[in-house]
Amino acid sequence: MDNKFVIDNSIVMTWCFSDETSKYADIVLDSLEKYEALVPAIWPLEVGNVVLSAERRKRLTESDGIRFLNLINDLPITVQQESPDRMLKEIFALARECNISSYDASYLDLAMRNGVPIATQDSGLKKAAKRCDVPLFNGIQR
Repeated sequence: MDNKFVIDNSIVMTWCFSDETSKYADIVLDSLEKYEALVPAIWPLEVGNVVLSAERRKRLTESDGIRFLNLINDLPITVQQESPDRMLKEIFALARECNISSYDASYLDLAMRNGVPIATQDSGLKKAAKRCDVPLFNGIQR
């Protein structure tokens, strides 16, 4: 699979909650039939945290949470590992420079290093991507 893009958690979690769906998130999900999504090392923990929080607030049942985790596990989403040294230096510096969280900077950094677009619904991350000349994924790249 040659076509890749970075996907952030603001997209992935819309697939879990029916009241958060968006046309853009649906396009991104459909694109996974032809594309591979890349995510930074923190992504599994982010997903797990959202699911746990939703279960604790009774927004999801435990079985719904497990079902969702199994579903996304079957998608072509590849976790890219990163050294703690890069996380605490380069990615931290990017977060500071772009005025975004270090979590969001990990997605932006991954897109920049791989020369691929980013799929996000996060307004701050969109602004940072534009500032860094990282295109937004639209589902019909290349």
